[in-house]
Amino acid sequence: MLPEILQKYDIILASKSPRRQELLNNAGIPFRVLSRDIDESYPPGLEGREIAVYLAGQKAEAFKDEMVDDNTIIITADTVVWHEGVNLGKPVDHAEAIKMLRRLSGKRHEVITGVCIMNNLNKRSFFTSTLVHFKDLSEEEMLYYIENYEPFDKAGAYGIQEWIGHIGITRIEGSYFNVVGLPVQRLYEELVEFVRE
Repeated sequence: MLPEILQKYDIILASKSPRRQELLNNAGIPFRVLSRDIDESYPPGLEGREIAVYLAGQKAEAFKDEMVDDNTIIITADTVVWHEGVNLGKPVDHAEAIKMLRRLSGKRHEVITGVCIMNNLNKRSFFTSTLVHFKDLSEEEMLYYIENYEPFDKAGAYGIQEWIGHIGITRIEGSYFNVVGLPVQRLYEELVEFVRE
């Protein structure tokens, strides 16, 4: 049973991602959803973990007007696919998606999700990192995936929970749910601590 301490709060997940919504729901945390288009640019010079935490914080600030009282809590997140010093964001088209998958094929990359929890009294940010190993993907496999799953809303041009994750990922080091888009176990722990502060 969910700790009673969370029951009295109005928890808002500020995210358009259906995957994040499903993960938080499966964790049994009561929440409602709000979403807006938010600028996802960041200052030059930031690297993987810094980018994820910065963007999660910026997203939270964009929802400050929703905090009508101290019991309203905003949760925001941003997931970064970091590979050889490059942030692989959401591909804009088919060509960019295939380029990203070619980069990841046969190699290891880092998936980092930055999370921000904020209310009128406090703000807490953290990140979770997972290492993902891909097998050597054939051109046919990459094209099949992109054409059938259209991963244009996913950082790095793939979803681990989709076909390509089943046939292409040889192992992961860390949280699976982090790669899906939200490190729910860590978020649960942080949220409980947050409301107790």
